Amino acid sequence: MKNVLIVDDDVEIVDSIELYLRNEGIHIFKAYDGMQALEILVSNDIHLILMDIMMPKLDGIKATIKIREEKQIPIILVSAKSEDVDKIIGLNIGADDYITKPFNPLELVARVKSHLRRYLNWSNYNDLNDISKLKNGELELNTKTNEVFVDGDCVKLTPIEFKILKLLMTNKGQVFSIEQIYEKVWNENSFNADNIVSVHIRRIREKIEINPREPRYLKVVWGVGYKIEKL
Repeated sequence: MKNVLIVDDDVEIVDSIELYLRNEGIHIFKAYDGMQALEILVSNDIHLILMDIMMPKLDGIKATIKIREEKQIPIILVSAKSEDVDKIIGLNIGADDYITKPFNPLELVARVKSHLRRYLNWSNYNDLNDISKLKNGELELNTKTNEVFVDGDCVKLTPIEFKILKLLMTNKGQVFSIEQIYEKVWNENSFNADNIVSVHIRRIREKIEINPREPRYLKVVWGVGYKIEKL
């Protein structure tokens, strides 16, 4: 059973999302503020969270920060158009994606199913042709344990961040455009993906680079895309 936690202080929105997702065979947990969400996560196996930003007691941004201290499950922010800055902040602190209210139900369901598919295959997505360890300088990625090490220290990446880094590490020196990264990692056609991809790239740099402003590994090729520099 796929378990999704919907977190929003608007009961009607929670109920409508529940209806759409239940039709897809997804089991729903409901919370109406960030504190309730954290309580549900303690005692239930949740595979994805749909998180509103503006909520009482504990808002979506602070709740995401708390969740990311221990869990790497996908978090999709559900936010109003006026909260664009908060969406970027949310991606910066660990959210995987966002969708804007009022949302298209078909788009919401598609995004949820896409993230669930990736997450539930997280421990098994390595195929027979995978190399278990990818190494470049002092940066090492283990495709069997889904771990990343820099100078021997383990670095925590979200599933999306890991897949982006794995794509670039597997093809050291090759430049990938934002559109190519999005389509290969998200398995969807790229549409307005610049912000989503660039925020994840920035987060990866902050975790693997000594000085993210002068990266040793993850380089930008201006006007083209990103690559892992061969060392």
